[in-house]
Formats: sequence, structure tokens, C-alpha cells
Amino acid sequence: MNHTAIPTKRQQEFLDWEFGVFFHFGIRTFYEGHRDWDGKEMPLSGFCPTDLDCEDWIKTSKEAGAKYAILVCKHHDGFANWPSAYTEYSVKNTPWKNGQGDVVREFTDACRKYDIKVGLYYSPAEFGFNERTDEEYDDYFINQISELLTNYGKIDYLWFDGCGSEDHEYNQDRIVKELRRMQPDMLIFNMWDPDTRWVGNEDGVAPSPNFNYVEDLSFSVQTDRRDALSSKSYLPAECDCKMRQENWFYSDCDEDTIKSLDELMGLYYYSVGRGANLLINIGPDRRGKLPDKDKARLLEFGAEIRRRFQNPIPAQVSWEGNTMVCDFGEITSVNHVVLTEELLSGKELDGFEIMAYEYAHPPVELYHGRTVGHKAICRFETMRVKKLMICFREKHPQITSVSFYRV
Repeated sequence: MNHTAIPTKRQQEFLDWEFGVFFHFGIRTFYEGHRDWDGKEMPLSGFCPTDLDCEDWIKTSKEAGAKYAILVCKHHDGFANWPSAYTEYSVKNTPWKNGQGDVVREFTDACRKYDIKVGLYYSPAEFGFNERTDEEYDDYFINQISELLTNYGKIDYLWFDGCGSEDHEYNQDRIVKELRRMQPDMLIFNMWDPDTRWVGNEDGVAPSPNFNYVEDLSFSVQTDRRDALSSKSYLPAECDCKMRQENWFYSDCDEDTIKSLDELMGLYYYSVGRGANLLINIGPDRRGKLPDKDKARLLEFGAEIRRRFQNPIPAQVSWEGNTMVCDFGEITSVNHVVLTEELLSGKELDGFEIMAYEYAHPPVELYHGRTVGHKAICRFETMRVKKLMICFREKHPQITSVSFYRV
């Protein structure tokens, strides 16, 4: 594994993406009530979106402020959303467009039209995969991945799901060599030779503190197993979650579980606000469109982020040792401070306090934090202050920006 002690340029760019949208769409979209690994048959005759509109998926994501999008190309059921030469269980044998359709093509074209980073999800494991020898399955795996990585232009992000692979041995060296050969600039999520890591839950929440230097990785929701890395490595976290409480794929039965705006904003603070990325899933419906209420909530979420953080309060900033002094020039109401840390050096500070000068009184602690990393959103009750002091425990903290808001 080629892990680095300091972040690569691609890892820094990944953190700048901050927020992405996940799209679970495939054969399971058309079969209500199926669950992962239930083994129930889902005949190809059922796959027939009446109005697939990947452009609207991506245009909506762009309007919401997302910088990247990820399409499920093959889930655990083995259905290929592209006309794969290595399985009959794919779009090529469905009624949709008389077998001439290609969801992956429409998705990647839409991402490039709207300047959204292209992410592809692929489940290494699928129903019945243990019926083949390890070598046979590695061949199949690499052949399918090769189709995705050589036929659709530049892929920015490859998302592997460990679910189902807990007890399976892959030829990791062979797989990684092929992946890096075909797309040398691509980011890989969480498995084998990762550039990013799964946060360890599907709730959209990063821990506090959230250090980017880790020694092991969570594997899947089906196990407490953690995979040790060859050395301590810089791997930024991504927090994935569902727009609806119950299902990753579309369902007729859970529209009432769409997350509220307040809940989505809470997840934004617990992910992006803790230096991680947030990845929100929407399951396009059987038309091939975003469900109306999910689409509206995603746009509402993006608008609320902009409302809260597009108008910072000006302040004069100076340093006294390891303390940042922020002078507003007059009594000002503040309830958010947003910090960013320089990442190139590979250092990560640990510990800081935000103190308020309220008129002439002694300073009062408003916020106690641990890590900053790419971004720390520090929220506290509204205070009328003339000055804030941010006191860092580390000497010479590499803070690259600070901004102030009243939300």
C-alpha cells in the first residue's frame, strides 16, 4: 500500500469537494422490499425506467452545492448498469431502450456537462460469488472494473463497498496494480490502496476529535473488523448517509422518513464541520428521476448552507503568541467561527478554545474544540462581543483562514 505521511494534492482536493450526492439506482429500484443479500430473484424484465434523466440528477446536485456525485454501477445483486461483456445480468438484456441503454454513460456525460467530479461505486462482492474460485472471481472483477475505468473517460473517485467481502480473499496486489495503471489520478475509497476512508458508520457523522492520521480502517457495516495499515497514514474521512431513513434504493413506502432540513444541517456540522466530507444518498425512482420531495429537500439544504455561510462578519485578526485575536471594531453579535488548517505540512493541531470579550468583563469561554483540519465549524450561543480570542494549545498553529457569522 502506497500511503503517505502527508496529504497528497488529490486528497486535499477531495476535502475541498466537501459535499457529494450518492445515487443508488439499478435493478433493485424496480423490486419493492428487497434487502441486501436476501437472494431474491429480480428478473431483468423489471428494469425499465420510463424517463431516465441523469442530467437532472446532476444539475440538481450542482444547484445544491455538491462538488461530486457517485453512481452505483453494480450493487451486491450483480446487476450491471452498463452493457458489460462479462455478465448477462445487465442493462443490455433489459427492455429499457431495447437493450441499447447505458446508465453509466448517461451519468458520466451529465457530470462532465455540469462540472461535477465523477464517482463510480462498485461492490466487489455479489450474490453467489463464492461459487467461483478466487482466481476466477478476481478475473471477473478486474474485467468489469476495466470496462468502467477505460470506457468512460477520467474517473475521479472509485467507491468500493466492503459489505459481503468480509471473508473473501482477493488478489489485492494484482487488483491495485490494474486500478492504478488504468486511472493513475483516481481516488480510491477505503479498500486495498485507499486515498480516503469510511468514517465507520452510515449515519453521516464524524467523530470528535477527527484526526486524519489513522493506523487502521473500518471494513463494513457487517463486522467490527478493522484492517491495520502498513504505517500511520493520512486518509481523510467521508461520512455517507441516506436522505431517507430506511432505504438506499427507491421505495414507495418511506417517503415520510425524508430527513428534515434541521437534521441535514446537523449532519453538515457533524461531518464537514468536523473536517470530513458528507455524502448524501438519494434513490432515483422508477421513472429514472429524483423523487420530488427528495429533490426539493436537497435544494433546500444547499440553500440553507449558503444562507448561513455566504456573508462573513469582517474582523481584524492578529496574533499574540499562539492566540489569535479577532477584533470586530464594535460590539457585534456572533455565534459561529469557521477555521481551516494548513494541511501540506502533515501536522494536525489538537486543542483550542474560543474566548469572548464581552464589553470590559474578563474573557468567557464559548467553545472548546480539538481538531481543525480542512474545516472546523464552531457553533455556540449568540454573544455580543467586541473581540474574540482563539487560543491554540500547539505552538505556531498553521491556521490558514478564520471567518465569523451570526446565523
